[in-house]
Amino acid sequence: MINTANGMIPTSSSSANAQSPGLKTYFKTPEGRYKLHYEKTHPSSLLHYAHGKTVTQVTIAHLKDKPAPSTPTGSSSSFSASTGVKSAAARWLGSGNGSRALSFVGGNGGTKSISSTSRIGSLGASSSSNSLTNANFDGKGTYLISNVGDAIFISDLNSQDKDPIKSVHFSNSNPVCHAFDQYAKEGHDLLIGLNSGDVYSVSLRQQLQDVGKKLVGAQHYNKDGSVNNSRCTSITWVPGGDGAFVVAHADGNMYVYEKNKDAAGDSTFSIIKDQTQFSVSHARYSKSNPIARWHVCQGSINSIAFSFDGAYLATVGRDGYLRVFDYSKEQLACGGKSYYGAVLCCAWSMDGKYILTGGEDDLVQVWSMEDRKVVAWGEGHNSWVSGVAFDSYWSAPNTDGTGETVMYRFGSVGQDTQLLLWDLEMDEIVVPLRRCAGGSPTYSTGSQSSHWDNASPLGTLQPASSIRDVPKISPLVAHRVHNEPLSGLIFTQDSVLTVCQEGHIKIWMRPGAAEIQASNTETLLSTSSKEKTLLSSKIGGSSYKQ
Repeated sequence: MINTANGMIPTSSSSANAQSPGLKTYFKTPEGRYKLHYEKTHPSSLLHYAHGKTVTQVTIAHLKDKPAPSTPTGSSSSFSASTGVKSAAARWLGSGNGSRALSFVGGNGGTKSISSTSRIGSLGASSSSNSLTNANFDGKGTYLISNVGDAIFISDLNSQDKDPIKSVHFSNSNPVCHAFDQYAKEGHDLLIGLNSGDVYSVSLRQQLQDVGKKLVGAQHYNKDGSVNNSRCTSITWVPGGDGAFVVAHADGNMYVYEKNKDAAGDSTFSIIKDQTQFSVSHARYSKSNPIARWHVCQGSINSIAFSFDGAYLATVGRDGYLRVFDYSKEQLACGGKSYYGAVLCCAWSMDGKYILTGGEDDLVQVWSMEDRKVVAWGEGHNSWVSGVAFDSYWSAPNTDGTGETVMYRFGSVGQDTQLLLWDLEMDEIVVPLRRCAGGSPTYSTGSQSSHWDNASPLGTLQPASSIRDVPKISPLVAHRVHNEPLSGLIFTQDSVLTVCQEGHIKIWMRPGAAEIQASNTETLLSTSSKEKTLLSSKIGGSSYKQ
């Protein structure tokens, strides 16, 4: 357990050394060193007895410019003394999104640098400043959303302050999963699924503007388990779905909701006749919400993920199967079984050609959508694989000149506390040509699609592959990043984020990114010193006039 009770340590490097004895603050790759930049955690005093019953997950949320108000008020448009002092103080204190002129980029693909106007944002948003109002909070910036115990914590990714700027507590159940819609034009953009099966949708900006510790303006779905009383296990927005989202449950069912419909809409579905077969049932009334139920498997669905174009939905579960569905046709496209045990996590490549899975067999499996089967096994973890992700910001040193991706970089984390980075070059991988009767398979290098046996038929689930039939790959990097088992990782343009089950997050800067940030920080510090002088003169002038 990382000790955070006495974590009043000013610098990120000393904090890392104090909290993580024996762990290195960097790891090497062919591109250079990834350096531990800073950490995010949660105030231990805010944790209740329920801590430890849930596993922390992290979501990145990039909020863009706040829409201009239709009827601006005089107080908000004029530069009053109190507003001016608060604004200058926020810039002087350097707390909040945009306080450092960085272009941190989240997994949602946002790339805009934070403007100076957003520096006003976080003043009064931290738990220690709840007495202040957030009237000037515009919410613009990049945030980390994490669940720990009975709370959701929101942290400012662009600030080195390790504590969250906002916490939301749930009295009856624990939050276990969440998702942010970066493309939401208005209204609710954040989903939260609870251990009780309840689901909430809220506006992230509205939560940041409120100083309380309860959800505000929330829509409540599946209230008190009215539709399904089993635990929410995964939740995601439908890409391009105009407010539709999917919730997976521990009983093997998924439900499709629409945020624009009444959350309390009555939904009744037909009885599931065969628990072993996939089936889809639609609600009987047009005003019902959820609008559809997908019965996927008998055991728990552990994770779900859409391809980036929204065409396919991948699910992994306790029964050890990856299932890939054609979402619009509501049909099973392909899938197959793990080598051993449950599958815990899955992730798509940006081009939709490959799916990563990880689970209780300690393997990272690479599935090909073209061949509809496993094309590589990653061996390197010593325990269950709990998180996988492609690095969409990494570019291969050499390309084939056609514009197609010929090499992929991806990462995985596990309960062995390790972060592993992998390079997958499909044209170089050794793949089985064929299996001789009673003998070992023969091998060849080259494109897997030209050498592999015929692709599996559409709509069928493949049995577990033989260990002799699947090409093996080894990790490029293996680094112990936390003291506790890990639960997830996220790649951004400037960093890699790792999170452990206890809720501690580490930000590892990519090679070269730290130097760029240091230069920007120095520039900002010189500017803030001038603002500090200006602030002092303004305060002095105001008191003299009084």
